[in-house]
Amino acid sequence: MTGTTIIVAIVAVAVALLVAVPLSCRMAVDRKVKADAETIGTAEDKARSIIDDAIKTADAKKREALLEVKEESLRTKNELEKETKERRNELQKYEKRVLSKEESVDKKADAVEKREAECNARIAELQKKEKRVEELELKGVQELERVSGLTSEQAKQELLKSVEDDIKVDMAKLYKELESRAKEDAAKKAKEYVVSAIQKCAVDHVSEATISVVQLPGDEMKGRIIGREGRNIRTLETMTGVDLIIDDTPEAVVLSAFDPVRREVARVALEKLIVDGRIHPARIEEMVEKAQKEVETQIREEGENAAMDVGVHGIHPELIKLLGRMKFRSSYGQNALKHSIEVAQLSGLLAGEIGVDVRLAKRAGLLHDIGKSIDHEVEGSHIQIGVDLCKKYKESAVVINAVAAHHGDVEPESLVACIVQAADAISAARPGARRETLETYTNRLKQLEDITNSFKGVDKSFAIQAGREVRVMVIPDQVSDADMVILARDIAKQIEVELEYPGQIKVNVIRESRATDFAK
Repeated sequence: MTGTTIIVAIVAVAVALLVAVPLSCRMAVDRKVKADAETIGTAEDKARSIIDDAIKTADAKKREALLEVKEESLRTKNELEKETKERRNELQKYEKRVLSKEESVDKKADAVEKREAECNARIAELQKKEKRVEELELKGVQELERVSGLTSEQAKQELLKSVEDDIKVDMAKLYKELESRAKEDAAKKAKEYVVSAIQKCAVDHVSEATISVVQLPGDEMKGRIIGREGRNIRTLETMTGVDLIIDDTPEAVVLSAFDPVRREVARVALEKLIVDGRIHPARIEEMVEKAQKEVETQIREEGENAAMDVGVHGIHPELIKLLGRMKFRSSYGQNALKHSIEVAQLSGLLAGEIGVDVRLAKRAGLLHDIGKSIDHEVEGSHIQIGVDLCKKYKESAVVINAVAAHHGDVEPESLVACIVQAADAISAARPGARRETLETYTNRLKQLEDITNSFKGVDKSFAIQAGREVRVMVIPDQVSDADMVILARDIAKQIEVELEYPGQIKVNVIRESRATDFAK
């Protein structure tokens, strides 16, 4: 019973399980389906709400975008309208300006037309008046000619002559006034400078002549110098290029040569031969060679001493030699080298007085006559030769111009050139510096009187004070007081052009009128 019950119970339980399990499964499925359906419904609702929200948002965004576009277009439109309005205003202003300018131009054109018309009318009126004046002038000239008895050309000549006389008088007065004023200002200073320079320039010579005479111990030495059949004198003349003049002059032999250096070589050689006593061709050749070397050494030393005495340095050695050669050169009895040293010292003193470069002035003064050292060997004046030498040895342009201008051949381009001119004149014109021959002196005085007599209105002239002054007597009827001043200046200019002279020449024009009668 028990076992059957248990089995029955077990079978009942199994049947119950078989029935309950599917039923519970179906119920579970139904619940799940229901739950899924509810879930799906909820999701669809959510999706619809999301879509609705998106649609609403999109509509809102669209409306906002449309509003922004409308606002932007409205703003752009306003700006364009504003800009257009401003440009329209500007165009209106420009148009007003153009119109106003056109109006002013029109007014000016009208004014110009009016003025042109007035000018044309005035021109026509002036032409009429001019024609009338010409007619009146012609009538007046004819009337004047009738009254005066002179033609217009004659009256013109009289007027010109009267004006010319007045101008001459005024010009003479002005010239005398300016000349006196300039002399007052310059004469005092010039005298001070020149006197100061002459006082400071101490020179050790007054006048030096070139002597070509060799003293002999006795007349028997003349025969030894001539030699057998004249071979000694011929050898000496051939070796030195100097002529020996042996005449009746007691105890003296004269040396004659154009070249002063050759003459000095011959003098030194002859003196050595006389002292030595052995006079024959071989000894003569030996002594001439020694004399040449001694003279060359002396020339170089003299040039160096001259540059050192003056204080000028850096001169080319060839120019130093040429300076030394000037020791044997003289002009009017004045030694050329000592003259150059004196001019250099005077130039330095004058340059110091007026504040010019002293060294440059001394250099130009020392070299101003350098052409005289070889003017007997080279063609041309000593001025041109000196300029060429200074250019060759690279002297400065100021020195070259001073050399070229020291006799007035060219215009001085610097104060140094003017100073050298003045120093050269001072050195040549001071008392005792130069010696003129009687023939040269008389010729210069004659030329001076001939120049003054060549001028119109001169009666006679006299050169006085050794040619330092010329007195000119004029015809009173031909030369007036005003003409005298101009005549004196013209004569002075003519003398400067035609004559060479040291210092200055005073031109004194004298006009004298006399009335003579006799008491009976």
